[in-house]
Amino acid sequence: MPAFNKLTLDDVDVNGRKVLMRVDFNVPLDKNMNVTDESRILAALPSIRKVIGDGGRLILCSHLGRPKGRAVQKYSLLPAANKLSEILDRDVRLLPDTIGPEVLLFTERMRDGDVVMLENTRFHAGETANDPEFAAAIARLADLYVNDAFGAAHRAHASTEGVAHHLQPAVAGYLMQKEIEYLGNALANPNRPFVAVLGGAKISGKIDVIRNLLDKVDMILLGGAMTFTFDREQGLPVGDSLVEEERVQMAGDLHGAFESARAKVLLPADYVAADALAADANTQVVARGEIEHGWRGLDIGPETRERFAEIVRGAGTVVWNGPMGVFEMEPFAAGTRAVAEALAEATASGAVTVVGGGDSASAIRAFGFADRVSHVSTGGGASLEFLEGKLLPGLAALTDK
Repeated sequence: MPAFNKLTLDDVDVNGRKVLMRVDFNVPLDKNMNVTDESRILAALPSIRKVIGDGGRLILCSHLGRPKGRAVQKYSLLPAANKLSEILDRDVRLLPDTIGPEVLLFTERMRDGDVVMLENTRFHAGETANDPEFAAAIARLADLYVNDAFGAAHRAHASTEGVAHHLQPAVAGYLMQKEIEYLGNALANPNRPFVAVLGGAKISGKIDVIRNLLDKVDMILLGGAMTFTFDREQGLPVGDSLVEEERVQMAGDLHGAFESARAKVLLPADYVAADALAADANTQVVARGEIEHGWRGLDIGPETRERFAEIVRGAGTVVWNGPMGVFEMEPFAAGTRAVAEALAEATASGAVTVVGGGDSASAIRAFGFADRVSHVSTGGGASLEFLEGKLLPGLAALTDK
């Protein structure tokens, strides 16, 4: 990937101007509507502080959940506004809607350094439909647009892509810039050996990533339940393990591409199998191809853990996307923990290590290694599509340098 070629916050003067900033505050809430993980809010703080510190009038917008085009109280952004207000130690008012006369009037009365938040963009059907009229209505609220929502950059929605056609300049926030530079540099200018660790439950979500990385990386380490679809295609017994039967042929085609690829692809040599998907299940370590009926593979085994960790520790660049097992249950967490720990050790030795969001980000935080790797992405789906080589609509719509 070439050098970052979009205008950024550093290229514009925000003083006295109304700045519409798309953030990704799609944060988890508990039953009392309290934010349980504020990492996405914290990730947006550099851009937020830049705008208000330079005298801009900041209008934040985001989606939360899937309210399907109507106002649903449990998807209100009020908890996010309250959390941000607490973090900034200043008032962050949630406006009653995303667009409309009342919202427009309030934004016109803003003063330099003020911060407000629009209500959930997905309370309007025009958001996910990328309706031009809805996008134009959002654009009328501000003087310039900042997209700092990498986690939503793979969606061509009104607030991520459409608004950029109505509000110029449209620039990247610091988080967007950081995400693209880390992922882009990892792919374009990696320190070698370049290792990709890919896991997760389903091969269908990783096929395009594997294909795109086969001629870019030196090694691909595959774990998680998706490996059983490869095993099925090879005729190996997988017991009751999760298999995507409709993807078996596709796994075979992909397996055939491994032979001629630059990358060496490693599948697990052994698994931790259990007689039930439960924390108190009976477990045993079994070799690949020896999982019996009534048992299911739920983590990579000790031999595989040791081998994968050794390879990661010796890498110059590592991209990790997808857990090695059901890490939420302690009996099946060792494989994912081993990868997370090896990433931290590789980073300490000078490697560039990028964790691609989603479950991987949750895991590395849960194991306490998030601050010991180079970068933890805020966007699972967006980072996956970037690794697949796809153009991200929310990034493509921004103004070129």
